[in-house]
Amino acid sequence: MSELRRLKGLLPPELQSWVTVEKTIEVNPLLVRSEEIGKDQVEIQIDLVRWEQLAMDQRNLLFWHEVARIQNDTIPRDGWEMAALAIGLGGAVGELWVQDGLLLLLALALCGVSGYRLYQKNNGEKTLEESIDADDKAIAIATRFGYSLPNAYKSLGSALKMLIEQTPKKRQRARYEARLQALKRSASKAKARVKGSREPSSGSESIYNN
Repeated sequence: MSELRRLKGLLPPELQSWVTVEKTIEVNPLLVRSEEIGKDQVEIQIDLVRWEQLAMDQRNLLFWHEVARIQNDTIPRDGWEMAALAIGLGGAVGELWVQDGLLLLLALALCGVSGYRLYQKNNGEKTLEESIDADDKAIAIATRFGYSLPNAYKSLGSALKMLIEQTPKKRQRARYEARLQALKRSASKAKARVKGSREPSSGSESIYNN
């Protein structure tokens, strides 16, 4: 599709050989998400029906947010944790039955490691920080593609506002709201840096408007 080809062209050159962009085939999918589909291969999946309801600049910044997550290495990997947890629990039960202390300790250690990794992957605070970092990096990517700093902030901010309005789930909506507030703080700092580096003219562009 033309939109998928357009988005492929928005990938930084260093990602184009191993990142693909495809239409999602999931039921009730996220608007956009990335996942590892093989060794050194990542796929960005788009819900095109909802995607095309957004303005072009909003799409671009949300897409670059996903690109930033790939560059930051914070996308989901092929999960071994659940399988390891199941093996560990099964092993622990089995060793309790045969009363082999060493193997029981090994099984419990496997449960502990896999359980901790699952906790890390599902830690809400950590994933929110990763999303906020990706938003900042998306702004930087946008400037590489010719956006002015004010327009990059405005486009991502308006996209997050639309996601807030369209998201019925309270927890997910709260995450978008937190990202929007962080983006506003980042924009204020960027605006202060611009003012500190030169005297603003009467026609200077506001970086972010509420």
